[in-house]
Amino acid sequence: MPTIRPFLTILLILLASLTIGAKTVDYKNDPTYKELQSDMTRAFNETDSAHFYPALKKLQNYLLENGDMHGYYTQRCNEVIFLMNRQKIFEAYKRARAMSQELREKRLDKEMYMAYNMLGHIYRYCGNKELAGKMFSMVIEQMEQAGYYESMPPIYTNLMGVIINDNPEKAMQLLEKALDIARQYAPERVFELETRRTMAYYELGDTAAFKKGYADYKEGEADGRTSVHGRRLEIYNMAMQGKTDEAIALARKELGSNSYDIQEKLLSKAGRWKEAYHAMKQAYEESDSINAVILGNSMQGIQSELRIYDAERKAGRSRTIALVSALVLLMTIIAGMTYIILSRRRHMRQLNNAYQHALRSDNMKTAFIKNVSHEVRTPLNIISGFAQVIADPTLDIGATERQHMAQMVQRNTRIITSLIDEMLELSNNETSGNARKDDIVRLNTLLLDIIAVEEDVLTDATTMQLKSSLPDDYTLKTNEMMLKRIVSSLLNNAAKNTAEGHIELSASQSNGQLKLVVEDTGCGIPDNEAEHIFDRFVKLDKFKVGIGLGLTLCRTTARSLGGDVVLDTSYHNGARFIVTLPANQ
Repeated sequence: MPTIRPFLTILLILLASLTIGAKTVDYKNDPTYKELQSDMTRAFNETDSAHFYPALKKLQNYLLENGDMHGYYTQRCNEVIFLMNRQKIFEAYKRARAMSQELREKRLDKEMYMAYNMLGHIYRYCGNKELAGKMFSMVIEQMEQAGYYESMPPIYTNLMGVIINDNPEKAMQLLEKALDIARQYAPERVFELETRRTMAYYELGDTAAFKKGYADYKEGEADGRTSVHGRRLEIYNMAMQGKTDEAIALARKELGSNSYDIQEKLLSKAGRWKEAYHAMKQAYEESDSINAVILGNSMQGIQSELRIYDAERKAGRSRTIALVSALVLLMTIIAGMTYIILSRRRHMRQLNNAYQHALRSDNMKTAFIKNVSHEVRTPLNIISGFAQVIADPTLDIGATERQHMAQMVQRNTRIITSLIDEMLELSNNETSGNARKDDIVRLNTLLLDIIAVEEDVLTDATTMQLKSSLPDDYTLKTNEMMLKRIVSSLLNNAAKNTAEGHIELSASQSNGQLKLVVEDTGCGIPDNEAEHIFDRFVKLDKFKVGIGLGLTLCRTTARSLGGDVVLDTSYHNGARFIVTLPANQ
């Protein structure tokens, strides 16, 4: 909000140039026009209302006498801008609505975009990005229909300014579109737009593009070209060189109270968060101060409208309905502004956390759907295919083939069941807390039983064995089903990743800790993935069977039993996982 006023001052120049588009007089060589235009511009820049309105009226009358409706309504826009610069939003809104109605009544459809453009700036000033973006989009559409291509680039930059924080990619596309139009229809605007693009590169963190754009800007400056964004560009370039304090000092000198938002941006990029917070706080205080003035002016406007309503209520029902509608709309704007003032700080605190949480949730959801859909579809297709073959009454196959088909169906059914069990068990572990540990387990017997089951998935070139230093009568008080799940998952994971060699399960006890080690000679795991592999849905080899929950489940289950599972990064002949559990005999 603090940077609106300088922007609107620039807009006056752009709008003034529109009068060249549909004129009946050669204004470049018309001394009367140049004098009237100069008087009005001078009063505008000096915010001298005593001289601005008479000068504006003379210029409007001159344009009407020459039949230049385009130029006349351009100056009507300048009146709206003048009111906005003085923070008289209510009066500016009334002028813009009146101009819109007048253009509609006179059926000047080619000039209707001017009213929409003013409404867009008013909505943007009040913080209503959605309506502002809608208005600017309508302006571009109508200007294109009317053939005002040379005046379209500034509107594209207006729309870009509305959406750049929410959709930077689309904003840059709009800027490139504006540049394409300017190169063809308004070459004098190209340098200004390129300078704005260079600013956007800095704001979006594209260092290489910013440096190139800045070099191009300096070349243009050496050729005598200027840009209203030049001061900010110099500030950004200084910050890009690491001279943050010098850049902030320059921003304060050049932009005064309008520099708080730049200071916050520079300090954030430099990692000086505490100072960035104070700069942001000052920017909000400045914005709140301006909003308070606007709100006060709007309230005065409401009071004035109420007095008019009271004096003219007998004039007719139609005028009453129109006035009530205007008041309702105005109250909506004021309510929105009040809400912004009261909730902005709270929203800023919550925004980043909400975004990060949504991003993590979205990534997790995508990974879940992708993995589950693939891993379930494959065995289901196999089961469906064999079911169709077996169901064919004309099929003549032997008992051996039928047994093979049945085994394949059973194997893929177990795969699906295992996937579902993994998801259900992971959810149960996370919600139930500590697990029940009252089963008395003969450990060596349990480990041999697990190996006997897992040997079915081994290749012919792979062996699996148990190496235990524990006595055969060694018992452990724990949760048998959960312990079995941990060991089975680790052995199954080793079997899937070991094409040839051996897989060894060892068991030992020391210092009150039971230690189970699963070691293989498979493809191994990089050291930098030692913790990442325990995250949900992580699969280093996307072509392996599974949804990436096996190791996650192993760790959560072990921790539920009071232990843990880690990858031994000192072993490089494959992978070695170490399970530690309390040795409660």
